[in-house]
Amino acid sequence: MFNDSNTRLAKVVWLKATASNGGGGCVEVADLGIAIRDSKDSDGPHLHYTRAEFAAFLQGARGGEFDHLVSAVT
Repeated sequence: MFNDSNTRLAKVVWLKATASNGGGGCVEVADLGIAIRDSKDSDGPHLHYTRAEFAAFLQGARGGEFDHLVSAVT
């Protein structure tokens, strides 16, 4: 995380998926490498990842590596 995190993040442009349902059940991303936050709590905590880390996560998600977690909840 950045030492001046709040200052840097105040200037960041956050993006939300167009498929967001408007009910607040989504996350937003920003180009800091990759930063993720809860759209309902924009002043709350944020997760920061390198592009390589986020790419590995997306590859795993697209490849179904986490599908068993969803079926365990539903």
